[in-house]
Amino acid sequence: MPGQYIVPQFIDKEDRIIGPITVRQFLICLGAAGVIFVEYKLLRTAYFIVALILTAGLAGTFAFIKINGQPFHLFFVNFLQTQVRPKLRVWNKDLSLQELKGVQKVVGLPAIEKVQLKKRPSSTKLRDLALVVNTGGVYKPEEDV
Repeated sequence: MPGQYIVPQFIDKEDRIIGPITVRQFLICLGAAGVIFVEYKLLRTAYFIVALILTAGLAGTFAFIKINGQPFHLFFVNFLQTQVRPKLRVWNKDLSLQELKGVQKVVGLPAIEKVQLKKRPSSTKLRDLALVVNTGGVYKPEEDV
């Protein structure tokens, strides 16, 4: 029938290839097996056993552990980003003239010496503007004498 479409469901579920093992888990285990093989060829028995335990534990953690319903590698990346970024963000609006000139060069603004600030409206003019905005244009300051 025209107009009917199949809508994919469970798009957040990973494809399973061998029983409960997903593609991501299989690739992590395959990579860990390769690293363990290299460790076996390069290290002596005592060092190999220590490296084997560390590599297998790390691979098992990244492949099978979930925290708050998300895979461990996503949790780990979020943790690292949280540790690297500053916890307190402060806006400092006071810039020196030299800093402003540096920003002007990067952004391509006109020369700072040529920029003129607009004159601030007087308090009565500001009050009139506020009344115009608040009344939706009904109040006309020119008519008020």
